[in-house]
Amino acid sequence: MLKSYLTTAWRNIRKNKIFSAINIIGLAIGMAACLLILQFVNFELSYDQFDKNLPDLYRVYNDRYQNGKLIQHGTITYSGIGKAMQNDYPEVIDHSRVEPFGKLIVSSGTKKIGDQNAIAVDNSFLSMFSYDLVAGDQRTALKQPYSLVITASAAKRYFGVGGNDLASALGKTVIVGTDSIPYKVTGVTKDVPENSHLAFDILASYVTMLAGRNPYKEADYDFTQSNFWHYIQLRPGTDYKALEAKFPAFSDKHFQGNKVSGSVEKFYLQPVSRAHLYSDFEYEIGETGSATVVWGLLIIALFIIVIAWVNYINLSTARSAERAKEVGVRKVIGAAKSQLIRQFLMESFLINTLALVLAVLLLFVLQPAFNTLIGHQLSYEYLLQRSNSGYIITLGLLGLMLSGIFVSAFYPAFVLSSFRPILVLKGKFSSSKKGIVLRKALVVGQFAITVALIIGSLVIYRQIRFMNKQDLGMNIDHVLMLKPPMLTNFDSAFIDKENTFMHQLSQIPGVTGAASAFNPMGGETGRDFDIRRADQDKTVNFTMRNNGISAGFIDLYKIRILAGRDFVNTDFNADYNKLHNLILNEKATKLLGFATPQEAIGKSIYNGNRLWTVIGVIDNYHQKSLRFQLEPTLLVPAYSTYSDIAVKVNSADVPATVVAVKKTYDAFFPGNYFSYYFLDDHYNEQYANDRLFGKAFGIFAGFAIFIACLGLLGLSLFATMQRTKEIGVRKVLGASVGNIVFLLSSDFIRLVVIAIVIASPVAWFIMHRWLQDFAYRVDVSWWVFAVAGLLAIAIALATISYQAIRAAFANPVKALRSE
Repeated sequence: MLKSYLTTAWRNIRKNKIFSAINIIGLAIGMAACLLILQFVNFELSYDQFDKNLPDLYRVYNDRYQNGKLIQHGTITYSGIGKAMQNDYPEVIDHSRVEPFGKLIVSSGTKKIGDQNAIAVDNSFLSMFSYDLVAGDQRTALKQPYSLVITASAAKRYFGVGGNDLASALGKTVIVGTDSIPYKVTGVTKDVPENSHLAFDILASYVTMLAGRNPYKEADYDFTQSNFWHYIQLRPGTDYKALEAKFPAFSDKHFQGNKVSGSVEKFYLQPVSRAHLYSDFEYEIGETGSATVVWGLLIIALFIIVIAWVNYINLSTARSAERAKEVGVRKVIGAAKSQLIRQFLMESFLINTLALVLAVLLLFVLQPAFNTLIGHQLSYEYLLQRSNSGYIITLGLLGLMLSGIFVSAFYPAFVLSSFRPILVLKGKFSSSKKGIVLRKALVVGQFAITVALIIGSLVIYRQIRFMNKQDLGMNIDHVLMLKPPMLTNFDSAFIDKENTFMHQLSQIPGVTGAASAFNPMGGETGRDFDIRRADQDKTVNFTMRNNGISAGFIDLYKIRILAGRDFVNTDFNADYNKLHNLILNEKATKLLGFATPQEAIGKSIYNGNRLWTVIGVIDNYHQKSLRFQLEPTLLVPAYSTYSDIAVKVNSADVPATVVAVKKTYDAFFPGNYFSYYFLDDHYNEQYANDRLFGKAFGIFAGFAIFIACLGLLGLSLFATMQRTKEIGVRKVLGASVGNIVFLLSSDFIRLVVIAIVIASPVAWFIMHRWLQDFAYRVDVSWWVFAVAGLLAIAIALATISYQAIRAAFANPVKALRSE
């Protein structure tokens, strides 16, 4: 019996090649798109799942309020927080502080390896997190000062060991940065998994910061300096929200309102499992993803597969009249309804199986391009990856696909098997009005999704283009950023040395200027929390961003000076305590209550207990992306061996310019590690998630539109076949080609118009909500909906017009002879 069902199903598929091809191709593209997206979704949701303590791991984040206003929402806080929480609450069973050392240069013998990512952690870090040691003792590896745990790849880079020889790295020493005391390797871990929200090459013992010549008092147990990240481990079964509810008392105890830190401190916990995707924090410790991208793509995947199933249902039921005689004959010769249902289900199963095979082939073909798009090397294995919701996403989508296959197969099977044989064989069969209404509703649903995706693509494109084209208040084009000379000691001669270096750079053909800053454009800067005017009430304090800049910084970035002057050489001093001049941006002058930029010039302001004089006011510029509001900012005249050096170049011969810059750099800073990047690339990395969302949204929206068009093509083809005689009669009676095309197109266009009306308000609501994440954004203009509607109508017309025109030009005599 099964063989008979398969043979008959295969015969029907071959007999109706065009409709079968449309169904199979549409389903295959839908399935392939779903499988690709599911890989990415599972990968993004799998972050930190390798941690065996993950259900009990949390990071502390800190909101600060000043004058009743939120001034900082960040992951950095005070060094004493974790220890204090463990002391105060029995629910906290362990904690670890984390202090990023940044990108360091590691010297091993004569080798210098740059851009090594190092973080200092307490020894408890190794037991809390599952970065398992392959060599060394986890219990003691980071208990002593100047101890390092390195990754297997780092061991290979530093000492040339790997595989079973990793243990030979234990006891070896390296020099980190300019520190003269060697660091000893006490452990080696496996390489950090790609799906870890923490990334490192080196784990340094936290106690190193408190030892020897590095007596950082605030790094031990302090509530005034906030440069530290904290992770805590809760007792299994603890309700972290209930613990959070106790934190106001914690703040009162340790901060006494704002007496200790000058701000009202509020603390919260975030599950580590959410750290990668759910971050709206400042001062993130690592790269983050976007829940909007993940869930947005998952929704698009569902839209795509639903459109494919709708195509199958529509085409199967639309062909009901064609299959009616087949059903009538089968019933007359004794076929039961259940047998007919099984026959049609087998046909559907075979089509879906062929589609799945084709989808898998498409998956392998499209995988390299998809991996390039998302920037990760994924494969089909990620379809079975455990995520932070277990296997719910995989099983849910698999269950949905199976359900969709069953429903899309069962409904046509039920409809086709229900025909009454007597009426069919007498030629009195006509399509059910309910069936026609359902097909129209499904077409409207398909194109409503299509229109919504077109609107979404246009809005996302406009927002990304707006961010890329917006005036930043500065010019970052053609700026080469040199990594700082970290192996050079800072002394009284360093400022003159760096100034001379930057002057020499400006003599290179192709270089028009150079400057340095503590924090490069596109990155976080520091904050000062105790700023006030000297001539006003000392109880009113303000918060501002701060940055230390060299001479020439303002000119290099073409930042407009609104009042006063730029820094000159006499404003600088190697002793930071002797600095007294500063520059404000316009937003800072307004915060301090100056009516105009000019009014601020010469005025004194306090930053903590130090008195400073305002010598200049500059225009506002976007230090960070347009997701964030412009902030009040102060600039101080300062140099550092940890400041990246910006070199303005022209585009004539960049490779030759880089060679000349390197030669000058090596001459002034011998022994340092030369490395560079381009500032515009670095700045635009802030929009990486948005660009990914835009590209992926557009590509997969294109898939959805293509599948919807396949369905429309099939329906228009079938409708034309059903109306062959009618077309012939109309042509004989004098109907023009235009009349025939309009006749065949009007019903479908009417459905598309209804879809536009339905989709527009829904798309407006969704995209309006998405845009709220950006401080500076485009409006969802009326013309976006008009363009999307016209595009949808144009796509529909282009899809059905070929068949309509072909039918209109057909010989009416042949049409009238057709059965």
